[in-house]
Amino acid sequence: MKFELTKHAQKALDERGIPIEWLERTLSAPELTLPDPDAATVERRFRRIPEFGGRVLRVAVNATVEPNRVVSVFFDRKMKGKL
Repeated sequence: MKFELTKHAQKALDERGIPIEWLERTLSAPELTLPDPDAATVERRFRRIPEFGGRVLRVAVNATVEPNRVVSVFFDRKMKGKL
């Protein structure tokens, strides 16, 4: 899957120590996909990361552009136990 990172998303990966492989896995095979309530072109993709205690990674992506543009990435505490 082709994608590009915004500066914000790249900074989030670097600061939070999130491996790019986890982001790629979440983008290509999310367990849950929801629309972003604040941005019509953005969707939120969620996936549990077993290597990180099963915490849920949330990737916000603009899938209406080619390549897809990753806007943000972080572990979503609110999704704990919901997947």
